[in-house]
Amino acid sequence: MNLRELTPQVIGVLVRRGADFAAAEDAVQDALVEAVRSWPDDPPRDAKGWLVTVAWRKFLDAARAETARRRREESAEPPPGPVSGTDDTLQLYFLCAHPSLTPASAVALTLRAVGGLTTRQIAQAYLVPEATMAQRISRAKRTVAGVRFDQPGDVATVLRVLYLVFNEGYSGEVDLAAEAIRLTRQLAAAIDHPEVAGLLALMLLHHARRAARTAPDGSLVPLAEQDRGRWDTALIAEGVGILQTALARDRLGEFQAQAAIAALHADAPTAAETDWVQIVEWYDELARLTDSPVVRLNRAVAVGEADGPRAGLAALAGLDAALPRYAAVAAYLHERDGDVQTAARLYAEAARKAANLAERDHLTRQAARLNSRPGR
Repeated sequence: MNLRELTPQVIGVLVRRGADFAAAEDAVQDALVEAVRSWPDDPPRDAKGWLVTVAWRKFLDAARAETARRRREESAEPPPGPVSGTDDTLQLYFLCAHPSLTPASAVALTLRAVGGLTTRQIAQAYLVPEATMAQRISRAKRTVAGVRFDQPGDVATVLRVLYLVFNEGYSGEVDLAAEAIRLTRQLAAAIDHPEVAGLLALMLLHHARRAARTAPDGSLVPLAEQDRGRWDTALIAEGVGILQTALARDRLGEFQAQAAIAALHADAPTAAETDWVQIVEWYDELARLTDSPVVRLNRAVAVGEADGPRAGLAALAGLDAALPRYAAVAAYLHERDGDVQTAARLYAEAARKAANLAERDHLTRQAARLNSRPGR
């Protein structure tokens, strides 16, 4: 077991002994620094026990510096002996996904406390200065400092945080998509819940297509144009197997429904063979579960593929045009319906609203392609 896997367990031990979360996390980080220095020359037999002992001493050293708490902290030191085998990682998930935290803070705290990443690594992954990320993590730790560790957590909130991590993709030396999969596997091993399995399946099915999503020049490759030979069939098989087991429990949730849609895309040998009718049915289930306008936007695309572009435009008509990607979806459906002029205008509008450079460049090229047609 490596240091990153031990981090949440050691934090959990300190919290159960009476340390508040912020102090426990700081003490464990100090202990990890000591481990990096001393383990290569003198590795311990019991890595977790060594870390707990050193981290607890670090915590007490810091606590004793505060005169008002000196006696209480000195009397709190437990007698030497074996460390409890209890894994508190699951409780840390819930603590880091506390509803009082903003999504950005919850993600940063999860990566630090559960993922074991350094502040510098997290800052690099999110392309922000290290000082900015340090402030964000410090505020998050202060927010949860008084939260009781034994209160039940909300699985749905934890899953949303992990999905946020996954959707950040990757940059720098930290691959956040792979990190999210690792953490979700860890959660799935700790809790028997069909939505945890559904999220893991969804991540695996999306991640299986990663190599085919971009061209050598970094430009986006739409799903219909991807080289399916580059998809990771082992990840697809694993994701489908996990999903089938979860669906068999008949406790459908939004992540299972999303994974079912991803599985249908992965199952099609070619884009033309995609079972769009069944995908629409799954979007209907997903809309019933979430009542999300973004789901209805994606459903309009599926309707356009299953029943024709005019049916897709009709499904789009009742949605707010200010929705992210609305203009891009409308452009695609209008192009399929033969209205090239409207499609070109909407692609250009969508490019101006794009959330990232790769998406903006792709949409700009789509607009340019239509505008370069004879007669335009």
